[in-house]
Amino acid sequence: MSETIEQKCISKGVKLTEQRKIIAKVMSESSDHPDVDELYNRVSKIDPKISIATVYRTVKLFEEFGILTKHEFKGGKARYEELNEGHHDHLIDLKTGEIIEFVDEKIEELQKQVAEKYGYTLVDHKLELYGVKKKSQ
Repeated sequence: MSETIEQKCISKGVKLTEQRKIIAKVMSESSDHPDVDELYNRVSKIDPKISIATVYRTVKLFEEFGILTKHEFKGGKARYEELNEGHHDHLIDLKTGEIIEFVDEKIEELQKQVAEKYGYTLVDHKLELYGVKKKSQ
């Protein structure tokens, strides 16, 4: 089982206040990619004393320590997810904002081939696909 955000903070030496612990726990339990407002709404249900400024500062701190990663998908607010070892790409529904994570081996291989064609070794990449759901026939 992978480490929680709280465990990652401890192993990276991030001081965990009670408020940061709550933010870390909520982020660990999020199956989506919340923006700061969504995260604040979830956190404030647990502790109404946590300000949105605290959430912003904590998310930025976690990002600086490589615990969270920030996504700036086209046409929306910055969204965050736990930085995991497993690579995945994103398909974003432009109407609903739903974000689907996927891995496609053909795409992964094609990206390596493109890099090699131009004389490069691929070390990292980010793929974002944007679409709208097809209407059912």
